Amino acid sequence: MAHVHHKHEGESLAGAAKAAMEKSGEQWTQMRASVFDALAAFDKPASAYDIAEKVSIAQGRRVAANSVYRILDLFVGANLARRVESANAYIANDHPGCLHDCIFLICDACGQATHIDDDSLSGGVREAAKQAGFAPDRPVIEVRGRCGDCVD
Repeated sequence: MAHVHHKHEGESLAGAAKAAMEKSGEQWTQMRASVFDALAAFDKPASAYDIAEKVSIAQGRRVAANSVYRILDLFVGANLARRVESANAYIANDHPGCLHDCIFLICDACGQATHIDDDSLSGGVREAAKQAGFAPDRPVIEVRGRCGDCVD
């Protein structure tokens, strides 16, 4: 069953991300804010290198991708970002206060990744893993194909 929740954008998204980070016991530093703002500005999944380049340009100094990777890992752990595993790329989570397993619909034509929440599907994956004697931490489901804009 799909879950309905408030999706944030712009200043609201940045405020929600800051609140979620602080709630997890972490500080919201200027660098973390810069990385999050850069990530949120992309309309497709972005690599750490894409984000590092955007932050470097904005700050007028070189920012290493390794630093960005560490921040992105922190963001994923705090539910501020989602990792698109097959692309080694990230998207900002537009509802960081709501924790769900991710299902990504990834367009092979334009690269767009749509994130949907369907706990019945991911719950089935979790249950199948448990039945096999496996303790699932985080199911990641990615469906590759073509989005509605690229089907035509």
